[in-house]
Amino acid sequence: MGVTTVTDVRQTDVRPTAQPAAVRETGSVIAKLFRSEQGGHEQVVLCQDRDSGLKAVIAIHSTALGPALGGTRFFPYASDEAAVEDALNLARGMSYKNALAGLDHGGGKAVIIGDPDTGKTEQLLLAYGRFVASLGGRYVTACDVGTYVADMDVVARENRWTTGRSPANGGAGDSSVLTAWGVFQGMRAAARVQWGEPTLRGRRVGIAGVGKVGKHLVTHLLDDGAEVVVTDVRPSAVEAITDKHPEVGVVGDAEVLVRTPLDVYAPCALGGALDDATVGALTATVVCGAANNQLAHPGVEKDLAGRGILYAPDYVVNAGGVIQVADELHGFDFDRAKAKATRIFDTTLAIFERAAADGVPPAVAADRLAEHRMAELTPSAQWLRPQ
Repeated sequence: MGVTTVTDVRQTDVRPTAQPAAVRETGSVIAKLFRSEQGGHEQVVLCQDRDSGLKAVIAIHSTALGPALGGTRFFPYASDEAAVEDALNLARGMSYKNALAGLDHGGGKAVIIGDPDTGKTEQLLLAYGRFVASLGGRYVTACDVGTYVADMDVVARENRWTTGRSPANGGAGDSSVLTAWGVFQGMRAAARVQWGEPTLRGRRVGIAGVGKVGKHLVTHLLDDGAEVVVTDVRPSAVEAITDKHPEVGVVGDAEVLVRTPLDVYAPCALGGALDDATVGALTATVVCGAANNQLAHPGVEKDLAGRGILYAPDYVVNAGGVIQVADELHGFDFDRAKAKATRIFDTTLAIFERAAADGVPPAVAADRLAEHRMAELTPSAQWLRPQ
């Protein structure tokens, strides 16, 4: 088992010179960490366990509000560099998400490099748990894309800073339930601003991705009287929806969906869903979904506003899951956690109001509010020491 820790990426400048190829490659990764425009991370840990095949990245962006909290993504990245970049972006997003969710947690995220369908083993998950435990509580993990409650039960055998476990093992279970509930509340807030009433009744909502979160969102929208159209890269996911809800419409892919006449577009799969081409093609006047890091690059939020499309910042509306797992650390109470997730409606409204008052897109207003909360506190020494 081996580990490399990169800390304080804000203050080091790496300038590779003439070096062997293997060293230059390592240097390019380190340079990306230290020079990232989305940087400022306190600590990045590169993990490897050759016996199990584990290759993972743990990124801690901030502990200003408390120990970093964020899920573990298991994904077959095209390159190690892509995995590092994703971990950095996701960890930063968690800092902002946790701040606006009112949680006493900073932001962190982990990614495991590989195909979860073929590479996930008990041995690998246990090795990963040992790496998280080595951080002594500075990072608390949970489920994300490619990891599930059963996986967290295994990780928890080696790491007590694990949430998203099954109720049988002292956890709260599937966090996608409250993630979907929070997205629905954010969508209701957007509907109130855009159409005057906090309901999706009579509106047509297109959902791209009907996996763990999207399937629950479908139910909330149908219960509210919306018409729903879906797509997913996995035919089995779409089939599960139409078997349960035959009234739901289906289109071939996300490119078709964004061009379909819609009132609301809900990206609920992987990040980067809102790129230039998608924004230019959108028929919806509201975008509100569960996917992380939806904006493909800086400036997309301005393009959305310029087209009169109201964007509900992703890390605000999808915070229901992290609210649930954070509650688990205090002895999980579903009603208490759901009540807090319901307040995502009020938070989203406040962001829209701040955006209108400041004359900026909602994404900018959300960042300002989150940064204000994080700036009120400084990192606590107790989170800088192993527990």
